Amino acid sequence: MACIYLKKAAHCSATDESTIRETVRTILADIKTGGEESVRAYASTFDKWNGPILASADAITQAAAHLTDELKADIHFAADRVRTFAQAQRASMTDFEYTQDGITLGQRHVPINTAGCYVPGGRYAHVASAIMSITTAKVAGVKQIIACSPAKEGVGIHPALLYTMHCCGADHILALGGVQAIATMAYGYFTGHPADLLAGPGNAYVAEAKRLLFGEVGIDIFAGPSEIAIIADDSADPEIVAIDLVAQGEHGPTSPMWLLTTDRALGEQVLQRIPALIAALPALSRDAATVAWRDYGAVILCDSREEVAAMSDQYGPEHLEVHAKNLDWWHDSLTVYGSLFLGEETTVAYGDKVSGPNHILPTRAAARYTGGLNVSKFIKTLTYQKMTREASIALGKATARISRLEGMEAHARSADARIQKYSE
Repeated sequence: MACIYLKKAAHCSATDESTIRETVRTILADIKTGGEESVRAYASTFDKWNGPILASADAITQAAAHLTDELKADIHFAADRVRTFAQAQRASMTDFEYTQDGITLGQRHVPINTAGCYVPGGRYAHVASAIMSITTAKVAGVKQIIACSPAKEGVGIHPALLYTMHCCGADHILALGGVQAIATMAYGYFTGHPADLLAGPGNAYVAEAKRLLFGEVGIDIFAGPSEIAIIADDSADPEIVAIDLVAQGEHGPTSPMWLLTTDRALGEQVLQRIPALIAALPALSRDAATVAWRDYGAVILCDSREEVAAMSDQYGPEHLEVHAKNLDWWHDSLTVYGSLFLGEETTVAYGDKVSGPNHILPTRAAARYTGGLNVSKFIKTLTYQKMTREASIALGKATARISRLEGMEAHARSADARIQKYSE
């Protein structure tokens, strides 16, 4: 039996990118020409923010005073877990050097100088996103970390975000959101430190700004709306599966929610349960999840676990939960995902907030060729070489022959010059 849809998504996750692209291109060009004054104008227009762009020490102190001790402890708990995981990643990246036949070769890992970390602050106060990008850059050894988050009229940056960005190690915090924030970090406005790499999630305009600036500056990943896929068999709890799907729909009205199952009864139970779970949410979350489920939700019934695995790899989901027997088989068989959550006991919500691995992950099947944000994104792997004169002669002869085969005479003569000099 081929896989069949008990519910098919009405849309794919692509938005009207052409319109967004032209809008973002115009803003970037204006900011590049107009500099900091253009940035201030866009902050005023889009966020109604006319206050200071750079957060002061006093503002950070005041933000801390707005938070309860319990919330501060939760923020530090999450940051500690993300930091520990990032430190383990860094420890796995080793320098090496070896010498063979008079030729010394090696590599070393060097952090970039400046990172720009974007922290969304629109629909929700994304404390976890601040932790994920800034903490990871700090562990990597980045010298200057610039963080941006939108300011709200009369308030500024959300106090919890400002506190978190400071605690995680941001050297400069800017009250900016959207395209103007991305451009500011890329061009070094207000700080004098142009970013070498831009990281962090954002809306479609933020993602497009990063895409258009790629090349002038590095970026973490090309990201679209947040996604979840859940693999479930007849051993899964349909209530837990439905709850986890709805939780991802809360991200926004274009967030895909996919269930792949080998059990028709489970699929039908989940389909029946989801509308009530969405209806019980607060208005903001309810509105987002309602549209996401209507337009981007899918339930796919497959005949075997092999078909499920193949379909999952085809989707390449950002987040992939497995609620099924024989978790080791699934772990070994699945190859295309941003982050994998094995067993009912774990959930994307844990990964989004506190468990440790980064939650800034590839979407739209980009998991075919990349993983998510990690320490290595902020580190350059640099190679080097040196050799004795005897080794230079040996390599020179092969280099000259290959170069002439390719028609690159100047390369050949570069080798010839050393052969002649060192043979005398």
